[in-house]
Amino acid sequence: MSNALVETPRSFGDMMRAPVRLYRTIGEDIYAHRSTNPLNSLLLKIYLYAGFLNFNLLVCGELVFFYKSMQDFETVRLAIAVAPCIGFSLVADFKQFTMALHKRTLTRLLDELEELHPKTLAQQQAYKMEQFERTMKRVIGIFTFLCLAYTTTFTLYPAVKATIKYNFLGYETFDRNFGFLIWFPYDATTRNWVYWITYWDIAHGAYLAGIAFLCADLLLVVVITQLCMHFNYIATRLEEHPCHNDRDAENLQFLASMIKYHDKCLTLCEHVNQMYSFSLLLNFLMASMQICFIAFQVTESTIEVILIYCIFLMTSMVQVFLVCYYGDALIAASLRVGDAAYNQNWFQCSKTYCILLKMMIMRSQKPAMIRPPTFPPISLVTYMKVSSCLYCLILLILLCFPQVISMSYQFFALLRTTYYRN
Repeated sequence: MSNALVETPRSFGDMMRAPVRLYRTIGEDIYAHRSTNPLNSLLLKIYLYAGFLNFNLLVCGELVFFYKSMQDFETVRLAIAVAPCIGFSLVADFKQFTMALHKRTLTRLLDELEELHPKTLAQQQAYKMEQFERTMKRVIGIFTFLCLAYTTTFTLYPAVKATIKYNFLGYETFDRNFGFLIWFPYDATTRNWVYWITYWDIAHGAYLAGIAFLCADLLLVVVITQLCMHFNYIATRLEEHPCHNDRDAENLQFLASMIKYHDKCLTLCEHVNQMYSFSLLLNFLMASMQICFIAFQVTESTIEVILIYCIFLMTSMVQVFLVCYYGDALIAASLRVGDAAYNQNWFQCSKTYCILLKMMIMRSQKPAMIRPPTFPPISLVTYMKVSSCLYCLILLILLCFPQVISMSYQFFALLRTTYYRN
């Protein structure tokens, strides 16, 4: 990647490649307004609506299953097992609904960010774009892997397990199970063709939910990366400006351009906040619920189910960390502008320049942030609070279920004895 950046400048489309391509696999075209092929756009839209219609029917089936399972104490454990999946599905649904509701705001935001994007290689080196892009790509890669690993594991595990048992272990029947607990108004397992149609229908629904959940956050990552890059550039320019006392007109022109640039970035941050505030609120509430249900499921399941739910737990925790990390980075980058402005040799400049600089410093004291309703600004402090709740929950589980500690120690002792014997 570094060599490619040295040879040729990177476009804004290169930064947006991951969310744009993944979104198109479910029929969502972020740049539909630029499309020159109306038929292709129409087919993508039909595919998207049909996919979400099917997905929401499956979510309704999960809700019915949850309700029926709660009616009997013997099946409450099944209700708890399906609850995290319902939470994940509802968050994915709401994220897609939010993207559709704020489509014009999103389009305007991306167009304005593309306009601000440094075009030449020299500009991109001044913006330190390579550093920001490298971090962004690593984050996108890790989170994409975890999110798709969760949906793929839940979806394919029953079929893979049944295939191995039937073809290689000599079982006489093929277990027709699904990866998700869903109520169907028909018998989905009696006939082979009905089972496989239903199975791949669920697989598509799970993939769509995973991509809708994932890409909304990837868009947030790309946008905040861009904004942090611009805030960092403003701060660097302010710090490096020489402030010659005999070039007042030049100093004022420079500061006016920086104030305008800074105000533009703050306006874009407000657009981000407008689009993501409610979905992030639901995201945090659902993540807390999912962690509780998953923790209970881990204490009451077999090893194979525990492994699957651990992937789910890791995805939930990484997603919360991802949002908090970039929220914290946005706050830090926007606050740095005020510090950089103060570190100038402003005492050499005119009174007018100092007044304008003071106004810029005062404005930067209110940092750009992502702010869900009734929640504090999203930052690493928020993540620490969520994590502390999780650690308390895990400690409570270990205290309430001492057999977990006992079993872990017995397994460790067995492994150690086997290792030394061999």
